[in-house]
Formats: sequence, structure tokens, C-alpha cells
Amino acid sequence: MRQFTSVADVPDVQAMIQEALALKANPFAFQHLGKNKTLGLVFLNPSLRTRMSTQIAAQHLGMQVITLNADKDGWALEFQDGAVMNGATVEHIRDAAPVLGSYCDVIGVRCFPGLQHRETDDQEHIMRQFIRYTGKPYVSLESATLHPLQSLADAITLTENRPKHRPRVVLSWAPHIKPIPHAVANSFAEWMNRMDVELVITHPEGYELNPAYSGTARVEYNQQKALEGADFVYVKNWSSYRDYGKILPQDPSWMLTLSHLNATNQARVMHCLPVRRNVELSDEILDSPASLVQEQARNRVFAAQAVLKQLLEKN
Repeated sequence: MRQFTSVADVPDVQAMIQEALALKANPFAFQHLGKNKTLGLVFLNPSLRTRMSTQIAAQHLGMQVITLNADKDGWALEFQDGAVMNGATVEHIRDAAPVLGSYCDVIGVRCFPGLQHRETDDQEHIMRQFIRYTGKPYVSLESATLHPLQSLADAITLTENRPKHRPRVVLSWAPHIKPIPHAVANSFAEWMNRMDVELVITHPEGYELNPAYSGTARVEYNQQKALEGADFVYVKNWSSYRDYGKILPQDPSWMLTLSHLNATNQARVMHCLPVRRNVELSDEILDSPASLVQEQARNRVFAAQAVLKQLLEKN
């Protein structure tokens, strides 16, 4: 594996999950792999779990970590080829990325979509240029369309709490006060389509995800019907893909509460965090035994560690 940008980079999802669980049981077993190796983390957007979990994962493997908050500490980057740089941008990605590649053995970058131009975001313009010009093994810390480290942690959490039967997993849209990217929802659907689960996606009409990521999942516009018999409910907001980046009319009753869970099979509830309490998810769920959100957050370390281990072993 030379890069980790989506589930497509993972030949065997179950093997990756089992490797992460083995690392969780013995996190310091492979410290020799990262000796004298440097991981460079570049954040163009805010982060809490991704930043800290990836740093801890690298340290478990013996790596040194350098973190650059490019949106605050670095020069404003230009990504447009042929740009006449007489405006706000100071350094071109063609110049900055090779320097990063010369300093680091593995590169991780976090970037969000602009939510203005769907084609540009779908093409992963920023991520692709970092991969091209750094020339080093690359791990996505979230991109314009996907968040694979989060989804691997979700898959680990689901596996640890999996019932004996084939589980029914529901990805449920939730209200929000501002336009939210599709990356987590896209990525979760993409990974669940590679696992032995029944996936249902529920949302109001107009919030359909890009079918390239939702795949074979059944779409249900009636949330209560979708929740019937669910073993896991993953709650996440996203803006419209059809009316790109827009917030369409919202119904606050889509916020998940304990009463919503009455129709489920004692479902466990998941969310990637950060969460706007009592907008996306109610306090009563987040603070209840039904919640898996803290387990998901803890598993971010071992998801990142499994990915970095494979990058180090194969490069």
C-alpha cells in the first residue's frame, strides 16, 4: 500500500480491521518500524481526534512527528496551475510539496471541500497535488470527499460490538446549522459496502449522497421505517449533493432521541464527533449506554496505527 485515501486502497478490509485490533492489544510491538522515520502532518483545516490519534499512532510505531497547521502557521498555498500569484497566495504547491517530501518519510494531509464547485471537490484537486508533488507515501487525514481513517475506526468499533447475526446498519442524516461536507457519510457508506452488513441510508428527499459512494445501500426517506430492526445507527449531517453544498428545508424531528430507538434492535449509536448536542443528537443518547462515540474516538489511534504500519512495511 503506497497510499491510504479510500477503502479502494485496502485489499482486505477484514485483515486491516484484525491488524488494528492486534495493535490495540499490543500497541508497542512494532516500535522498530518507525525508528529514524518522520511523519509529516499537514492540516489545512481544524482537527482534534485526527491530529492527536495519528500522532499517538506514529509514536507507538517509533516515528517522529512534525505537524504543520498550514492554515495558520504556513504560507497561503496556491493550487492553480499557471496562476499569476499577485494576490493573497504566497507559495505554490509545486514548490511547497517537494520540500515536505524531502523532509518526511510519510505525509498526511487534511483538507475540506469548498462546497462551492462540485466538480472541483469531486476531483480531489488539493489531495492529488500533495500526492503528486511530495512523492512520498500518503495518508488522507480527510479529503474533499472521504474520511477513510474515521471509517476504519468505525469498522473496528462495529466489529468489536457486532451481534452474532448479520447486522443492520443505518446511516441517518441529522439536522445542522450550517452546510457540512459529505466526506464522513460517503466514506462510511463506502466501507460498509465492503463489509458483511445490511446498509440502509435514511435522509429527507434532496439529501441523496453521490451514488459512487452510497453504492448498493438501500435509501429510505422515512426515518422511522429505516430504523426498524437496526443494530447500529450512525448519525451524521451532510449538505445536499444535488444542490451542491446547500442546506435544504430541515425537520428537527430527525434529531435522534431515545424514543427513535424503540423500533430498533437495541441499537448502538455512532457519531464521528464533533457533535452539536441537541441539534444532531440528544444528550440522552450521547450520555447513555447506547452510545459508542467514545469507543469510536479511542479506536482512531489503532486505525491510524494499522495504516501507518502497512505504509512503513511496504515502503
